[in-house]
Amino acid sequence: MRSQFYVAGSPSVSIKKPLNAFLGELFLASWTQVPKGRSKGTGNEGAIRLGMDSGDGRPATTRLVAEQVSHHPPITAMAIIDDEHGIRADGYARVEMTFSSSVDIRQIGHAIVHIDEYDEDYLIPLPDVKVRGFLSGRLYPEVLGTYTIVSSSGYVSEINFSGAGVFRGKRNTFEAKMYRKDDPKKTPIYEIAGQWSEGWTVKDSKTGEVLEKYDVDAVENRPAPMDLEPLEKQDPWESRKAWGGVIDALDRGDFRQTVTEKSKLEQAQRRLRAEEKANGQAWEPLLFGSKEGAGHEVFHRLAQGTSWEKRLSDDKTKGVWRVRDDKANSAQRPFRGEITPLG
Repeated sequence: MRSQFYVAGSPSVSIKKPLNAFLGELFLASWTQVPKGRSKGTGNEGAIRLGMDSGDGRPATTRLVAEQVSHHPPITAMAIIDDEHGIRADGYARVEMTFSSSVDIRQIGHAIVHIDEYDEDYLIPLPDVKVRGFLSGRLYPEVLGTYTIVSSSGYVSEINFSGAGVFRGKRNTFEAKMYRKDDPKKTPIYEIAGQWSEGWTVKDSKTGEVLEKYDVDAVENRPAPMDLEPLEKQDPWESRKAWGGVIDALDRGDFRQTVTEKSKLEQAQRRLRAEEKANGQAWEPLLFGSKEGAGHEVFHRLAQGTSWEKRLSDDKTKGVWRVRDDKANSAQRPFRGEITPLG
């Protein structure tokens, strides 16, 4: 759902008009990364290795589970899990927008990445975004600001995003350095610089040696294709099924029908909220649960002594959200029985 700003294909293509995620909306997907020398699929695509190597010769399937757990304020919770390799990310975000000569998107929340093999945790920021290009009529997102990734291994990565100014600069530019958390001088060990949409260079800070050059568009760096259930098998609460009428109308260029289909879903959601209020019912998320921030031990342990320390803001996100693995693993379609987003 990614704040419901749909970017068509690549950062060089103009942003499309957003759809506001409705309460209970789900997006479920997976990716399978195949070992070197093997390809996912059949036919002519066999000549190209689709998806990055999993690193140890084993196919790696990664699952994405995302749910809109609140509508007022808008909060999206997600989990990305690779059970085979014991790697997962759990995160959530409340999105706030302000409008001026650009659209400023602020994300309140964070993600925690855990790696079983090393028993390591990483505290990941959710960067703020500016949507620019209103004067040119070609909208594009720009990540700005300085952020830190804190690891339980004792290292911190500091990333500075800078965009294209009026007279200088290049879109999507960033610089990063990694240093020890206990080093007050923040002496860099490794440095990275480039454009996150194009490529970057990794250097050894001490020797200046280039360790890696990464090209986003290189064949070997192509992301694995996203696997989704066929539309006819999706649940009414899943994004592409729920917004199917809107998508079909857009594909036909029928903008009147687009508005009709969009309004149909939005009005149905308002009726459901009114019925819940009249009956004294509270909406229950399907796959995620929240708890008070005071109990988020991993966050407080990693954030101690960093700029993160007072930035949990769980009072603004209805607590700290995490997927309920038992529910996610046992959920069966239809997820909410006979109840659909239309009532």
